[in-house]
Amino acid sequence: MKHLLIVLSIFSGTCAFSQDNKDSLVIRSIFDEALQNGHAYEDLRSLCKDIGARISGSAQAEMAVEWGKRKMEGYGFDKITLQPVMVPHWERGTKEVAWMQTKSGDLVPLDILALGGSTGTNGTLHGEIIEFKHLDDLKKAAKKDVEGKIVFLNQPMDPKQISTFGAYGGCYAIRGEGAIESARLGAIAVVIRSLAMPADNHPHTGSMHYEEGVSKIPAGALSTNAANALSEALQYGKTTFIMEMDCRDFPDAPSFNVMGEITGSGSPDEIITIGGHLDSWDTGEGAHDDGAGIVHCMEALRILKMLKIRPKHTIRVVFFMNEENGNRGGIGYASWTKEKQEKQIAAVESDRGGFSPRGFECDGSAAQLEMIRKFETLLNPYGLYHFEKGYGGVDIGPLKKQYEGIPLYGFVPDSQRYFDFHHAPSDVFENVNKRELELGCGSMAAFIYLLDKGL
Repeated sequence: MKHLLIVLSIFSGTCAFSQDNKDSLVIRSIFDEALQNGHAYEDLRSLCKDIGARISGSAQAEMAVEWGKRKMEGYGFDKITLQPVMVPHWERGTKEVAWMQTKSGDLVPLDILALGGSTGTNGTLHGEIIEFKHLDDLKKAAKKDVEGKIVFLNQPMDPKQISTFGAYGGCYAIRGEGAIESARLGAIAVVIRSLAMPADNHPHTGSMHYEEGVSKIPAGALSTNAANALSEALQYGKTTFIMEMDCRDFPDAPSFNVMGEITGSGSPDEIITIGGHLDSWDTGEGAHDDGAGIVHCMEALRILKMLKIRPKHTIRVVFFMNEENGNRGGIGYASWTKEKQEKQIAAVESDRGGFSPRGFECDGSAAQLEMIRKFETLLNPYGLYHFEKGYGGVDIGPLKKQYEGIPLYGFVPDSQRYFDFHHAPSDVFENVNKRELELGCGSMAAFIYLLDKGL
């Protein structure tokens, strides 16, 4: 009996080694395809240059839907679907302008962008500006000190944070809530320091919110260099701020999530959703946010199909519409798939840029996290080592409400340069590195291959 157990143990170990070796060869072939024959960089160029920035409700967003559908058809995915969604339609209008008038009377132009969803200034708006270094300082301020003035929230991202996403989360509230807290105290407008790490002249937009019962005031973002200049001027005395923004809201517009899939060979009724968001802000070209993410996922599916790797479960890539200012695509998809009584068993999102891949995070149980940690041995040779508990993504987040216990996974690239470009005019195709993008595509395809086998 003892000899039999030894033989079985050796046999079991040999089988495990054989399987790992087979998986290693498949993963090598995936990266070879991504790096030698990849389509991702040209697809991203086409999206950025032929379509451009793609804010929800725009003509460019409408053309991006057509672009996505035609790309998926060209790659021969098994099934392509356009899922209707109604999305917000906000327009920036004519180019925003701003100046500060210093104590000496000099007028100094400042780089500014309206925050997404802001109301306009209804002509040129003038006012004394008052600076707060932190949102909490504004909340503690007396109304008499703020009323009738323009609030300047000069809260920087924390440079001590190793992950720039942690630094972003630490000061996101100045953008999201700044207009509400300023209006409560009677301010006539608010401008914030852009949520960005570098000192440059690119203001960064992004979504902001209003609250029912609180006055809607214009809200803009200054470049970090402009914020520094304004803060320095305020040290020498009273400073006037002049701004004009021509923003406006329109009725919700019809749009679509774009979906393509490869049907599973063993459990085709069980679906793994992968994707990113097709829309972008109306400044720049949405190259890193989130053009890179959608081509990561589309290219992953193309690679699996090209290499004739038939998944056990159905893999569906979704180009979500309206992540930036409403998440209507993510919410709509989660409700749509639940109404169809589909079986969603996992979801993966790429929405952190096209930089060098580092790994994946898991929004799920300890067992679901442990499963992907076992992938590290196979994926570490490709620079993937970060397999930790964390965040899945905005678009796939609503699936949690519809499918209890579903694991969500987020692709994690290197974060150090992401907030150089996030929501800024500099988020253009030229600022995406071809090899980094292709490595991300290989990483996504390899992860999906292993995830499909592990579920």
